[in-house]
Amino acid sequence: MPRGRKSRPPEDRGGAGATLGFERMLWQAADALRGSMDAAEYKHVVLGLLFLKYISDAFEEQRAKLEAQLAEGADPEDPDEYRAQNVFWVPSEARWVRLQAYARQSTIGQVVDEAMQAVERDNPSLKGVLPKDYARPALDKTRLGQLIDLITNIAVGNADARSRDVLGRVYEYFLGQFASAEGKKGGEFYTPRCVVRLLVEMLEPLQGRVYDPCCGSSGMFVQSVEFIGAHATGNGNGGRALAQISIYGQELNYTTWRLAKMNLMIWDSERILGGPYRWTGRATASADLGGCGS
Repeated sequence: MPRGRKSRPPEDRGGAGATLGFERMLWQAADALRGSMDAAEYKHVVLGLLFLKYISDAFEEQRAKLEAQLAEGADPEDPDEYRAQNVFWVPSEARWVRLQAYARQSTIGQVVDEAMQAVERDNPSLKGVLPKDYARPALDKTRLGQLIDLITNIAVGNADARSRDVLGRVYEYFLGQFASAEGKKGGEFYTPRCVVRLLVEMLEPLQGRVYDPCCGSSGMFVQSVEFIGAHATGNGNGGRALAQISIYGQELNYTTWRLAKMNLMIWDSERILGGPYRWTGRATASADLGGCGS
C-alpha cells in the first residue's frame, strides 16, 4: 500500500464476532492521524497506547475500590493489593491521566516512553514487551497527542468493558485493518478471524497442548481461549470445568511476538483458563503459556 494512503475497513458484520459499533469509527479516526507514517510503524504506536489505556482503566477501577475501603485498612498505594486481583500495578508516572495532561505538550513522546518503561519496571511479566520509541523525531507529537485524546474517550479496562472483551475486540479489529493496510510484506499474513475460528472448532482444544509454529499476533490462542471458555462445562464432563490446556507458540518476528503477548494479556487468558501466564524464550524460541489447568 502506498505511503500515506488511507485504508478502508470492511462493513461491520453481525453474529458472534460482530463488532461493538465503534471500532470502525475509531479506526477511521486513528488512520486519519497516521499521515505519512507506514501502517507497519503506526500499528505499534496505536496498539501500545491501547494496552496502556487498558491496564490504566483496570488499575483506576481497583484503586477506587481500595479508597472506599480505607477504614478497613486497604492501601491504594500497595502494589500487592492490585496483583492479588490480577490487576497490573500502574506507577504514578504511567497512569493515563498523566498522559492526558501532557497530550498537547511537545514532550508527550518522552512522557509515553517513560510510562512504558515504568510499567515494565514494576511488572516483570511485561519486560521487553511494550513499545518505547514514542519520542523519536519521526513521530509527529501533535498527532500523537490527538491519538491520546481519541483513546481517552474509550473505556477499555473497567469491569463492564472487560466483560464484553471491548479492548480484545478492538485490538483484533485493528490488527486485521493494519494487516490490510500493510499488504502482505515479507511473507507475513494475517489469518482472518473466521478462518482461525473454524480451525479451532475442528481441533476442539479441550485438553492437552496447542502449538502454533507461526503464532503471529496469537489469533489461534485467542480463539482457543474463547472455545475453552464456551465449553467450560458440559460435553459429558459432568458439569466440571475442563482441566488442562497448555499453549505453545513460536514467532520469528520479535515485534510481532510482543504484540502476541500483549494480545493474550488483553484477552484475559488467565481469567478464562484459571492459571498464571508463563512465557519463556524470545522471538525465535517457544513462547509458552503453560500449566493453565484448574
